[in-house]
Amino acid sequence: MAFEWPVRVYIEDTDFGGIVYYVNYLKFMERARTELLRQQGYSQQRLASEHCLFVVHSIDARYVKPARLDDELIVHTAIEQRGGASVLFEQRVVDAASGQLLCEGNVRVACVNSQGFKPRRWPADLVKCLIQQV
Repeated sequence: MAFEWPVRVYIEDTDFGGIVYYVNYLKFMERARTELLRQQGYSQQRLASEHCLFVVHSIDARYVKPARLDDELIVHTAIEQRGGASVLFEQRVVDAASGQLLCEGNVRVACVNSQGFKPRRWPADLVKCLIQQV
């Protein structure tokens, strides 16, 4: 079961052609991952207080079909793979009305210590919650 986060397309998300500018799909995915963590009790403030930062290591994205102004989208987020210091998220952005795939991507997120940016393990209780959620 994937975590789902709704997104609406605003004028600021579109380009001159009236479709979602490609990089904004990555922003939608970022918001969904952030809300997934928040839902598990891990706000950015809590993570910072534990000297834990999440940084994007790599992204592989594929754009299938454009979204337009006012479209309602859903970002599906699942865990594809996990290691000690990184998690690979599989994310899909779909049209809420039709379910049509618009964009999909794999995003590897690494956990680093905020005091030196060295890799560290993801918090064990967070990983456990994420596995149960997605």
